[in-house]
Amino acid sequence: MATDINHVVIVGRLTRDAELKFTNNGTPVCKFSIANNQRRKKEDQWVDEAHFFEVALWGKQAESINQYLKKGKQIGVEGQLRQDRWEQNGQARSRVEINASNVQLLGGAPRSGSGEKTEMPDSPEPAGGDKFEDDIPF
Repeated sequence: MATDINHVVIVGRLTRDAELKFTNNGTPVCKFSIANNQRRKKEDQWVDEAHFFEVALWGKQAESINQYLKKGKQIGVEGQLRQDRWEQNGQARSRVEINASNVQLLGGAPRSGSGEKTEMPDSPEPAGGDKFEDDIPF
């Protein structure tokens, strides 16, 4: 008998800062929203579409990564889709969110607004001590 597969991997940017909360029994849960942009052709023009997904990350990773999940940060999320169902004012309601098992921070470090420049150390000299000329012909 074949088993069902429920696996999602998505890369996108955070739409807001993550929120860390704790359940009644003390389990940490980090909740955030991710936007994933997709480009498709509509008639003879390319159109960008944004898709938004709610994500829940549980446990130790939720506690440790929460401080880095700031609006605009690019991240990768791996997990499963989970559907919550409830009734509100007699209407059946549902919502699908990603139950994350792994979150990866992507891209470089965020730029600080301090205006300070970080200097790179001098490049090592090539073997033999010769420096390269700036006018390389290729």
